[in-house]
Amino acid sequence: MEEHKSLNFIEQIIEEDLSSDKHQGRIHTRFPPEPNGYLHIGHVKAICINFETALKYGGKTNLRFDDTNPTSEKTEYVDAIKNDIKWLGFDWANEFYASDYFDQLYEFALKLIKLGKAYVDDSTAEEIAEMKGTPTEAGKNSPYRERSIEENLDLFIKMKEGAFEDGARVLRAKVDMTSPNMHMRDPVIYRIKHAHHHRTGDKWCIYPMYDFAHGQSDSIEEITHSLCSLEFRHHRPLYDWLIENLEIFPSRQIEFARMNIEYMVTSKRRLLKLVEDGVVTGWDDPRMATVSGVRRKGYPAAALRTFCEKAGVAKRENLIEYSLLESCVRDELNRTAYRAMVVMDPIKLTISNYPEGKTEIMIAENNREDESAGVREIPFSKHLWIEKEDYMENAPKKFFRLSEGKNVRLKNGYIIHCDGAIKDADGNVTEVLCTYYPDSKSGEDNSGIKAKGTLHWVSQEQAISAELRNYSLLFNDPTPTSHEDKDYTEFINPESLVIKTDAKLEPSLAKAKIGQQYQFMRKAYYTTDIDSTEDKLIFNRTVALKDSWAKKQNKK
Repeated sequence: MEEHKSLNFIEQIIEEDLSSDKHQGRIHTRFPPEPNGYLHIGHVKAICINFETALKYGGKTNLRFDDTNPTSEKTEYVDAIKNDIKWLGFDWANEFYASDYFDQLYEFALKLIKLGKAYVDDSTAEEIAEMKGTPTEAGKNSPYRERSIEENLDLFIKMKEGAFEDGARVLRAKVDMTSPNMHMRDPVIYRIKHAHHHRTGDKWCIYPMYDFAHGQSDSIEEITHSLCSLEFRHHRPLYDWLIENLEIFPSRQIEFARMNIEYMVTSKRRLLKLVEDGVVTGWDDPRMATVSGVRRKGYPAAALRTFCEKAGVAKRENLIEYSLLESCVRDELNRTAYRAMVVMDPIKLTISNYPEGKTEIMIAENNREDESAGVREIPFSKHLWIEKEDYMENAPKKFFRLSEGKNVRLKNGYIIHCDGAIKDADGNVTEVLCTYYPDSKSGEDNSGIKAKGTLHWVSQEQAISAELRNYSLLFNDPTPTSHEDKDYTEFINPESLVIKTDAKLEPSLAKAKIGQQYQFMRKAYYTTDIDSTEDKLIFNRTVALKDSWAKKQNKK
């Protein structure tokens, strides 16, 4: 029996429109980022909602770049955004730019002026802000509000022709200075900006404001459902007012709650500051909440899509637990990541009764969850590396690792018996001494010997070295931007990156490809970093594994 999933509120609206044949059965959405930075994880929700909603109903999604602010936009950001969307698993029906519509938007502005619905204002930005009043106090009309249509047309055309300096004049919609909605108090819809545009060059020196370009671009493209985040709900009355007065295609704006995640900052302005201040190495630093950052960290695209699905589509803002995101990542990697043995804090282990110079090849599955992943060969020898923490001289009763007199199994290898350890002059353990049971080999065990613990290991002679970048949360406060008396940068975690420079890896990892994801057994999930070279492998920690022994200790 097919599982029935309840509809979210956006789907309910769409199904109502379909049942009434509002758009003749057509569903068309869009994703309209401004190319002034890299996409962050909050955008992933908007991407998933727009693309997946359209797909569900056999519709289409446009990618439209809101490039109306030439001083902050770059082709670099355009390319990065397209790469991120494709990596997430989506493709757009059409690629458009708000700048494609500059001529038509200009004509729309002329129409509003001719209708007596827009006027040129000579006031300064500060004077306009003062005239707008406050949420509890009505605004005041500009002294230029009653200019004649002819004068407004003449001044606006001269604005376009470059007759005035930046900030000298603006075009405002004539709406209602007493409206309780501040966005409706004669909003600015065009400003003068003598700046080179990344696509239109120097053709324009006036540019439409977001509120003017957004709804009209939706209408030009005949977008049926304009799905955007909740901060734009106060913009919707103006969105509708402009469509109504221009008598153009009636796109419908619907708002959903943003993706707010614990310990993450998802503001382009704040993310840019982290880059510019050198807190991180760039937009794709694995500690950043950008799509390129979490991709470099090793998050699978499928995990982000699952996370958005589990977070749901809500009408009210909420704070999503970071643990839900990590759980989605861990679940996906458990299914898809190759296994490998890596010793992060190595100490020597010698099997005294194993033949000197002998190398035995052990066969290990790459991933038990995926039969198609195949197997790999792991060399085994007399001299191994193990984790320093896996040996304890005076171990507690429930320590199922190495201590004198105890047996443990070496993963995919033999059961060994700990005989003791060698110490240096300062009493530090430098080598663990063991013997092995020759008939206890994994898959061929006839020894009858029992071992409660299983350890990972790497053969010393064949081991390769690598750098491990152990990333953790960039902020140590779940809501770093919510404190009125403190700047969010005060909550930077000084231990958000800990580097281990000489980890010991099984030799199969020598062929690790950039972006390949692994489970380093008993430790964490890692991915091969883009900084890796043939001479130096670098792996980024993606998400930690649950330590079952530590978990038991916490329950005591």
